[in-house]
Amino acid sequence: MMNRYRKKGSCFNVKQHFIMLLFLCFSVASFGQKLKVSGIIKDATTAASIPGVSVTIKSSNLGTTTDLDGKYQIEVNQNDVLVFSFMGYQKVEMPAKSKTINISLTEDTQKLEEIVVIGYGSTKVKDATGSVTSVTAKDFNKGNIVTAENLLTGRVAGLSITTGGDPGSGSTIRIRGGASLGASNDPLIVINGLPVDNNTIGGSRSILSSINPSDIESFSVLKDASATAIYGSRASNGVIIITLKKGTKTLSATLDMSMGVNTLANKIDVFTGNELRDVISTQDPTLLPLLGTANTDWQDEIYRNSITSNLNASVNGMLFGKIPSRASFGRTLQQGLMLTAEFERTTGSISLNPSLLDNHLKISVNANASLEKNRFAQGVQGTAITFDPTQPVYDANSPFGGYFQYYNDNNDGVINRSDLTPLAPLNPVAELMQRNNRSEVKRIYGNVKLDYNFHFLPELSAVLNVGIDKSNADGYARVSDQNPLSQADGRIIGSSSEYSNELSNNLFDGYLAYKKQFGVLNLDATAGYSYQKFTNERYNTNELLDDGVDSAPVTNIDPNLVLIGFFGRTNLSFYDKYLFTLSYRRDGTSRFSEDNRWGNFPAAAFAWKIKEDFLPESETVSNLKLRLSWGVTGQQDIGQTNLDLYMSKYTTGLPTSQYIFGGNVINIGIPQFRNENLKWEETTTYNAALDFGFFNDRLTATVEGFYKESKDLLANAAISEGSNFSNSGFQNIGDFTSKGIEFSVAGDIIRNEKGFNWNANFNATFIKTKINSLALDQDQLIGATGAGAGEGSTAQIHRVGYTPYSFYVYKQIYNENGKPIEGAYADLNGDNIINDSDLYIHNNGMPTVSMGFASNMTYKNLDLSFNMRANLGNYVYNAANATRAQYNLLKNSSVVSNLPTSVLDTNFKSNETVLLSDYYIENGSFLKMDNITLGYTFNKTFNENSSIRLSAGVQNVFIITNYSGLDPEVFENGIDNSITPRPRTFLVGANMKF
Repeated sequence: MMNRYRKKGSCFNVKQHFIMLLFLCFSVASFGQKLKVSGIIKDATTAASIPGVSVTIKSSNLGTTTDLDGKYQIEVNQNDVLVFSFMGYQKVEMPAKSKTINISLTEDTQKLEEIVVIGYGSTKVKDATGSVTSVTAKDFNKGNIVTAENLLTGRVAGLSITTGGDPGSGSTIRIRGGASLGASNDPLIVINGLPVDNNTIGGSRSILSSINPSDIESFSVLKDASATAIYGSRASNGVIIITLKKGTKTLSATLDMSMGVNTLANKIDVFTGNELRDVISTQDPTLLPLLGTANTDWQDEIYRNSITSNLNASVNGMLFGKIPSRASFGRTLQQGLMLTAEFERTTGSISLNPSLLDNHLKISVNANASLEKNRFAQGVQGTAITFDPTQPVYDANSPFGGYFQYYNDNNDGVINRSDLTPLAPLNPVAELMQRNNRSEVKRIYGNVKLDYNFHFLPELSAVLNVGIDKSNADGYARVSDQNPLSQADGRIIGSSSEYSNELSNNLFDGYLAYKKQFGVLNLDATAGYSYQKFTNERYNTNELLDDGVDSAPVTNIDPNLVLIGFFGRTNLSFYDKYLFTLSYRRDGTSRFSEDNRWGNFPAAAFAWKIKEDFLPESETVSNLKLRLSWGVTGQQDIGQTNLDLYMSKYTTGLPTSQYIFGGNVINIGIPQFRNENLKWEETTTYNAALDFGFFNDRLTATVEGFYKESKDLLANAAISEGSNFSNSGFQNIGDFTSKGIEFSVAGDIIRNEKGFNWNANFNATFIKTKINSLALDQDQLIGATGAGAGEGSTAQIHRVGYTPYSFYVYKQIYNENGKPIEGAYADLNGDNIINDSDLYIHNNGMPTVSMGFASNMTYKNLDLSFNMRANLGNYVYNAANATRAQYNLLKNSSVVSNLPTSVLDTNFKSNETVLLSDYYIENGSFLKMDNITLGYTFNKTFNENSSIRLSAGVQNVFIITNYSGLDPEVFENGIDNSITPRPRTFLVGANMKF
């Protein structure tokens, strides 16, 4: 029995083992069987084949790419999974179960946002080796955005944007504080591959004022030399690449409308009429007979509540059923706070993006046109502060258009300019209303880009980019014949100056791009040539209304500026973990002599995706990357009037500066400053950074440190007296360094929690600059303090060992009650004499830390967003108080002047003794809320894809600061001398999508 059962068991085991062995052999045979898979990859919308699609075996480095017809062939195992991916399309994974697998790829807008545009190409954010920040439309600032740069304000670490209060006002834009003393510190602006000129055409508000912000798709801010060196000679101050919206294949339309009211948020505190009467009664009663009976607030009189409106419409779709296209129209009207200030802009654009030759030839056509109309207000802010508040705005008996003016009636029957009270100010309201200063600027810019992917070599493409930016400006400045300055001896001689200006910018870029995967190595190489020419022609009549012989027209035709560049860049990626970038550019400029014309600008960068080596399985850390870079960039932009300083040149004297011999007028030739040794300013930058991503990049952060050294600084500096036909001129004078740390963090704090979402981003930047050397170690006094008794005085200095534009003032002494003692300063050198030797350096206008914070919350269809900024450690010279808040200024000639009420804090008598007191250097740190917007979206209003969003918001919401002046955010160098107030704007808007 036992044996029988054992035999049966043995028989059963053998049979079972045999079946298992057969199954195992069959499985191994199946698993090991090779399969050749082929197919075609097409666009899901157009059915066009797509060359260059990556076809890889999942979890391996094996793969191929589609050829010129979108075809591929790859050998796989039957259980392998194929991954199909291409930039801008959704990735597709497909098991290899058949010999033919055809795929249709769909555009992925979310993936497009992960692509960052760089010089002459693009890359994925995670593959970037340089310091590049991309800001797309979904992250743009909301509110009353009139000029393009304000879409970015506070959004990018290391980027500061300071915008004035005038309508359509330009901005001071700085990336990491700039890199020069006397040359331009403006970043290079590139629009769809076309670098634009930073010199604004006469009559225009700024180089960006003619661009419609609603046409912009994204910004790329290039900060370190590795990212910018491909632009070589123009990249020392960083690069901002603006990408305009392109044509799409799907039909859609948008209509965006907003309207707002600009209000006066703040003004200088001065005495009212009644308060001034009391002050004069105490300080100088002899002035009482000069006072009037009115009680006028002159600041209220020159400012107003005004209207701003925006209308933008666009249509996307397939033109003729084949060409992805986009057309847009925009209309902006912004009245300024000042009575006569206006900005009006009309824009139109068209974008065509066809693909030909089975998608091998991609064509991009972008054409943009704008008409900008301006009316400029006369700069009367300072006069409004000091004009006697006891005098009325209007005078029915006035011969000057019914406006009050100071004059003496000589009873000769004629009232003209000779009867004006000497040195008396003119009525600021009359100065605005009786002057008409207008301009009209027409601008056409755009480019045609051809990107051809070779049929016989799909990895290689040739790119040709031709661009043009042409502006024409016409304007005039006329003064009413009722204005006092238009009259003398019964004649009308007021100015009627007319001008025209034409700027042209022509670009030709050609380059080859090669992309190929060699096993574990990815190669991306670019090499090319760039040619750009700028021309400028200016015409000014300089005529007076009586058309005298001393008012001949003047025509200026500047020499052409030509920039030529040869460039190359190679990106290497090993195992998709170790990334290298090498770039080189050789630039030539017509601005320098032949011996100094060319500059060489190399750069190198390395990035390591650390997570792949140390935390490959981590679900918390989704990205950890180290970046290191070094590079050299150049600078040659020293202004439109300094294009040929290396040449001997003469200018002819004006009709007012000629010799007369024997009754004949002899034109004279005046020799100009010359410098044959002028050469490139160069900036070397070192950069180190860590990029973090957590929870599948739900939270991202970057910590970045940089060090910049600029040498051979270009600056307009003094020269030896009696030499070179000038007392100053542009020279290479020294070097300075900048160092800093940037931090940024962004994330989805709450994601779809019962319909509620909240995402926010924060950035902070620390920057410190120091001058290391100057020509002959000689100080440079700069920073004019303003008008009045201190005219010509300077409150700032460039000195070795200190930050540029440091304040250079006396150290104020205070009494036991903490009040400043007039004219009492510290004897810092101990010689018992208070003079210029006791001036000392006291802070500067550059903030130590700049911060930005943006928040966006949505609850179902409701959205609320706001953005805030802060500067810490910046100081401001309060020139409004330093030049006006002293009792001796109550009398101006034979009339009364008003004073800022801050004089009550000091009781200073004379402005001559206190102008350079450090008392007027104030801490300008601030916290601002730039915008807050509340909106509600109604979905599916007209069809499945339509919506209407209604919104309301406030621009320039509030500011928290200890600064006593109008606004601590002054332009760049920290001197506050009667800027136009920034309006507080209340907005309503509607956005419709179809």
